[in-house]
Amino acid sequence: MRLGVIDERAVVIRGDRAADVRWASKGRLPVDPMLLLAAWPRLREWAAGLPDEAYDIPVDPTALGAPVPRPRQVFAIALNYSPHAAEAGFTPPDEPLVFTKFPACVTGPHTTVALPPGKVDWEVELVAVIGQDTYRVSEDRAWEAVAGLTVGQDLSERVTQLRGKPAQFSLGKSFPGFGPTGPVLVTPDEFDDPDDLEITGLLNGEAVQHDRTKSMIFPVPELVARLSSVVPLFPGDLVFTGTPAGVGNRMNPPRYLTADDELVSRIEGIGEIRQRFTAVHP
Repeated sequence: MRLGVIDERAVVIRGDRAADVRWASKGRLPVDPMLLLAAWPRLREWAAGLPDEAYDIPVDPTALGAPVPRPRQVFAIALNYSPHAAEAGFTPPDEPLVFTKFPACVTGPHTTVALPPGKVDWEVELVAVIGQDTYRVSEDRAWEAVAGLTVGQDLSERVTQLRGKPAQFSLGKSFPGFGPTGPVLVTPDEFDDPDDLEITGLLNGEAVQHDRTKSMIFPVPELVARLSSVVPLFPGDLVFTGTPAGVGNRMNPPRYLTADDELVSRIEGIGEIRQRFTAVHP
């Protein structure tokens, strides 16, 4: 199943057509995607029997919103690909390095981001979305707790991120628009192997990041198990799973986002999100 949001209403998408969940269910299911995530098994069962004629809305990709617009918690993982750890000057970590992006930064797949002062960098990431109350789940059961996967960008203003000793990541990664996600939420059963997806980031049409998610040091099930061993997870929580090598601040010379840049973040089987950038705020 592929869940999207159009005009703040949850839709199920098949190809280039969508079915409005509330209309097609005759009001039995809610329009709010956050409420749907809290009723995920009901939605999955209902959508499996949805007839072709229910898909009566043409999908304009630029009209899609964030598939999870108001997450309760947003987790993010640093240095989860060995080549990225190496380019940053670190050895691969023995434990997941966890920080947060504050939920106010989460936006949809096609956005324009106003650059704050500083040095704004890109980080394409696979994002796992939690689909049920989860606490202390085992790694071998962790996929059962995942509603689906989506594409995310962990946009990062490096000056704010690295300020202080030790550095505190979260503020520098939470400016308005710094958590674009989408274009849809895709259930794990849609993939041949949800642990092995091609992930690509392009800046002005040039590939700057490219890998496969099987390269992650800590894959999705391990991250969900480790996070839930400490913190209860709730439907709609997001887990940004880390970025491959190729970020701007490790280029020689460093390259940061500027006005009129276009960033495309793409993951096999999910789709792409697209951000443009406007001039730095005074």
